[in-house]
Amino acid sequence: MIGKLTGVIEPLSPGEALLDVGGVGYEVRVPLYLSLEPGARTTLFIYTVVRDDAIDLYGFASRADMAFFKQLMTVSSIGPKTALSIMSVSDIVTLKRHIAAGDATALTKIFGIGKKSAERIVVELKDKVAPDAGVAAGGSDIIDALLSLGYSAEEARRALKHVPMGETREQLQAALKYLGTPS
Repeated sequence: MIGKLTGVIEPLSPGEALLDVGGVGYEVRVPLYLSLEPGARTTLFIYTVVRDDAIDLYGFASRADMAFFKQLMTVSSIGPKTALSIMSVSDIVTLKRHIAAGDATALTKIFGIGKKSAERIVVELKDKVAPDAGVAAGGSDIIDALLSLGYSAEEARRALKHVPMGETREQLQAALKYLGTPS
């Protein structure tokens, strides 16, 4: 089983990358929020799925991301592709907050999964997840505000990473300032 790969990244399409490790190219499915720079040396933690007709690799920037991916797959009827697509739509902290709060309605509205699947995720994971303390307080509020202003989930998460700790209003102003500057 492959646990971690380090190599040069070549994005293929959204959600997929080719990781060149010593001349061997591994096609890896990755969450959409993962910023992959072409030609950059990257380490991905790998979850391997072996099926009769294929071997699929799922790559994550951290062990924590991979652990949450595995938690999602413990829910009945949630496989690796569905788990990855759930993780690709919102940041993990927000997902965990909704699950811990028992907010299945928010999951269906925000993350595009059906009502039954959302309820199943909440029931089966509510007591197992805890939002990460490492994200600035109010991060979920800032992401929600940016989404309501028309920014994509990826843009909102990227901006949140560049926002210092502080009051929600100050964080939102800093995020908007960050998003207003050319990359």
